[in-house]
Amino acid sequence: RTMLLQRERANIERLLQLIKGTRSEKGIIVVCDGWSDAQRRPLINFMAASKGGAIFLKAVNTQKEYKDQFYVVSLITDTIAEVGPQNVVQVITDNAPIFKSAGAIVEMQYPFIFWMPCVVHTLNLALKNICAAKNTEKNEITYEECSWITVVTDDVVFIRNFIMNHSMRLAIFNEFVHLKLLAVADTRFASVIVMLKRFKLIKRGLQTMVISDQWSCYREDDVGKASCVKDLILNDV
Repeated sequence: RTMLLQRERANIERLLQLIKGTRSEKGIIVVCDGWSDAQRRPLINFMAASKGGAIFLKAVNTQKEYKDQFYVVSLITDTIAEVGPQNVVQVITDNAPIFKSAGAIVEMQYPFIFWMPCVVHTLNLALKNICAAKNTEKNEITYEECSWITVVTDDVVFIRNFIMNHSMRLAIFNEFVHLKLLAVADTRFASVIVMLKRFKLIKRGLQTMVISDQWSCYREDDVGKASCVKDLILNDV
């Protein structure tokens, strides 16, 4: 068993060396991101991305640390030192304020390294402001233009939960619709768009379901909610 593990490690190191070998020629991007694991421990993970591929470098447990921009800078600069400053052309982080401040400091320390926020995280923040617009003074225009999306999303989530949370309702749904109702991922607002697109795709089947005899005869649960779901699905607005 030990020999197999050693052989596999040697094989992985050989494969990684093919990627590492392109660092000096193509350069690499140090990518870091903050998240929490299953034990709710706050982690910052680091990867080295290049044309040859991406390599996971390390994950740092920041549970007992005061996470300001200077602490983040120390982690980033340590990582840059590990892979070689001469190989690094860019650092990418998310848009959290401490990461933005840390990026500016890194650019001062290494004038040849550029910091950039994660494009996916930027788009996610934009979608968050659109799909869950808050009614604040600074956000008044966005809320006025986009608050209807929140209303529609809430209605779709209500319909989905009503159907999915009971075996009989789900059985009726499966008779009329062959695709599943999708859920929203709490941290990814693009999933709201995906969920609404799926709902639009299967709406005709849902409408057929709520005017069927099976739905009309359904009396196992809250009849008022069932009637509300029917009205929402048949509403073309």
